[in-house]
Amino acid sequence: MKEKEEERLKALKEIEENLYEQGCNSICGIDEAGRGPLAGPVVVAAVIMPRNSMIEGVNDSKKVSEKKREILYEQILQEAISYGVGIIDQKEIDNINILNATKKGLTIAVQSLTVRPDRIIVDALEHIDTCHIPYTSIIKGDAKCYSIAAASIIAKVTRDRIMRQWDEIYPQYGFAKHKGYGTKAHIEAIKEYGLTPIHRLSFVKNIIGE
Repeated sequence: MKEKEEERLKALKEIEENLYEQGCNSICGIDEAGRGPLAGPVVVAAVIMPRNSMIEGVNDSKKVSEKKREILYEQILQEAISYGVGIIDQKEIDNINILNATKKGLTIAVQSLTVRPDRIIVDALEHIDTCHIPYTSIIKGDAKCYSIAAASIIAKVTRDRIMRQWDEIYPQYGFAKHKGYGTKAHIEAIKEYGLTPIHRLSFVKNIIGE
């Protein structure tokens, strides 16, 4: 590993290191993928990484290429002490709104962990059910914390894989390319072909006026 990358990772782990020095033994990072798209689920991932974990390239998933994310995903799962994923589909998102759906996915992800952490660090979310585990909410945490960045990669890769599966069923919409986000091509496809069962009605109506 190059010295510059090592220094970047050490800086990315400063918040966790401070928590370890305060007495935490196990820290869980949480992040989500898919709050903004017009179609598909929101996915929340929780992961507990070893204190000495230094996987080269771990970063906010938005700063990592799709190909590199797939590689990092496998490395993260291999090293993880425990991880959990919560997937909330478009129907539930329409029923309870995207914020509540994301919070529900977070609780499911925490409940899926096989190891109970001492502390949770989460990207931005507050007023959440973490199963009585103390948590710290960090704005732009996926760019500031190693554990949250790792969780962001798990969430993003999991969701992208789901959307690629939907692309095989509805190839005319381009889900494999835009992953359900409201690109010009996606909106044009909706207008031409109509809605699919995986579209979020509460999102689509607001954006295309239907």
